[in-house]
Amino acid sequence: MKGLLLRLSGLDADAKNAVRVIGFFDRMITQRAGLDALVRSTAELAGCPAGLHVPGQGLSLRAAAGTAVTAGPVPARAKVRSTGGGVDVWIARDGAPAPLDDMLLERFAIAAAVLLGHSSVPLPELGDPALVELVLSESVGAAERSRALHLLGIGATTPLRVLAATGQVAGRSAVVGNLRAVLATEVPDRVDGRLGVGPLLPAVDAAASWRAARAALLCTSDSEPVVWHERLGGLALIADQLDHATAGALPDVRALDRLAAEPDMITTLDALCAEGSVRKAAAALHRHHSTMPARLARAEAVLGFGIDSAPGRLRLHLALMLRRMRDNVLQG
Repeated sequence: MKGLLLRLSGLDADAKNAVRVIGFFDRMITQRAGLDALVRSTAELAGCPAGLHVPGQGLSLRAAAGTAVTAGPVPARAKVRSTGGGVDVWIARDGAPAPLDDMLLERFAIAAAVLLGHSSVPLPELGDPALVELVLSESVGAAERSRALHLLGIGATTPLRVLAATGQVAGRSAVVGNLRAVLATEVPDRVDGRLGVGPLLPAVDAAASWRAARAALLCTSDSEPVVWHERLGGLALIADQLDHATAGALPDVRALDRLAAEPDMITTLDALCAEGSVRKAAAALHRHHSTMPARLARAEAVLGFGIDSAPGRLRLHLALMLRRMRDNVLQG
């Protein structure tokens, strides 16, 4: 359907083609399409960005041909049609307008007015936790998420992070499964429990930040209770796609499981990876450095590789992180 309007216009902007455009929007109304589908399909039909702007309901949706619907302002170059009542629709075409643009905007506006009345946006009586859950849901569209944000007093394009917490954290939140999900503009310095920090994204993309926050939470430990997803680097890919059974079956992880039976051994290995040297690790653990060689030699014997070189410590660090992720999944 991409660019259909331009092809029709290129043939002839006559009554027959106008009827085809009218029929397109009539079908959207008859099928009670969602607002996301209306905006996305209109952009495909027009072959250019299109959008719906209803500030009174917190809706400012836009899409380009072939892209997902997101939140965003009306472009300065856009051609706008108002339905009254604070509802505007628009298209933003580069170059000269197509002959059927006026017809498209008229029918787009009518369809928007009708479908707004049938949309499944949340009702004002929903409490904050239910609205937060809706904001984080991956099964709803940008329209529902934008409306929920509006009711929470948050703009759809406002940058925010989502936090995945095992304890209490101040902010707009909801309990999702066994975790607390928090919409945050700042990350607290101190936390009760552990915390995975999602990336800073426009509020309408909170579901993606929530998914990343849960992955970051897998990488936390008692010694590192707060982990930021964007600071994980390549480990983020592993955390995002972790198969805990496969991770637990790796020989290096199984060797660490055996070492975990020895007091403070995992803590010692964590410190070595974090500090980068035996002396610094000993200082972090409040031990004399002379006590470290024997413990590290024991670890090397069980692991089956040396940990006194950069490659060895990289391998150790990866094994420790995989074990940590596996254990957090099992505990969750």
